[in-house]
Amino acid sequence: MNNLVQKNTPASRKETRSTKKTTRASMIIALAVAGVLAASGLTVQANAANAESSATLSSSLTGITSTLSGTTEEITEAHADRLAETTIADANAVVATAQHKVDVTPLTASVASLAGYKTLKPATVAVLATFTNGTKERIQAAVVEADRVAAEQAAAAAAARAAAEAAAAQAAADAAKAAAAAQATAEAQAAESRTNANTPDGARAVAASLAASKYGWGSGEFSCLNKLWQKESGWSYTAYNASSGATGIPQALPGSKMASAGSDWKTNAATQIAWGLNYIKSVYGSPCSAWSHSQSVNWY
Repeated sequence: MNNLVQKNTPASRKETRSTKKTTRASMIIALAVAGVLAASGLTVQANAANAESSATLSSSLTGITSTLSGTTEEITEAHADRLAETTIADANAVVATAQHKVDVTPLTASVASLAGYKTLKPATVAVLATFTNGTKERIQAAVVEADRVAAEQAAAAAAARAAAEAAAAQAAADAAKAAAAAQATAEAQAAESRTNANTPDGARAVAASLAASKYGWGSGEFSCLNKLWQKESGWSYTAYNASSGATGIPQALPGSKMASAGSDWKTNAATQIAWGLNYIKSVYGSPCSAWSHSQSVNWY
């Protein structure tokens, strides 16, 4: 066959539908006009009906346009209301979390400007919402910075506390070490003093010092004391009278009496001297009186 049937492409189908719709619409309009003319029988009357139909159609279109315009405005206002409500809620949430960290006055003021959004034009609401969101973002950035600074300060404070605690611990350790050293030195000095006091000359020095400082006895009284205890014990802290049991430099009878002056009375001449001086003071009043009694009866 020479004549080929051409298949309709999508474009040709679309053009065909469009052509058919146009033809059908033209036919409907023509039939409507013909019907009107046939009913009236007058061309003039048809023209008048045409004019009246045009006026009615124009009026209807005006109403539809007005309705659509009102509907669009209502939709815009509803969108503005939702925008304002969302913006206010988000901003208030930021204020709640940021108010103790940064100054939120700009954001609260911006929220206040949106409070009467229902009385504002949608365009005004959009501008205020944009400004409020910008302020909210600046406040959020300030909170992040405040948190960073607070974290740094907390870390610095913790480091300072740790350093102070370490220094205090070191100071305490140094103090304890120094105290231990001082105690050791004191004990060594006491031991040395004890050793020195445990010699006859050392015992005499201790007795002379204590007699003067505690009892106010001068060299004259010490002379009597020196002769008394030289006779009794030779100033030896280990002296012991086997026949009577008298012990130590002052020849206490029994020796355990000297425990009232110190538990080390057996080994410390100074303890024996302290007890002996107190005994002389309480019984004889002075070393010379005790020496006089010893000369008379050979004991004191």
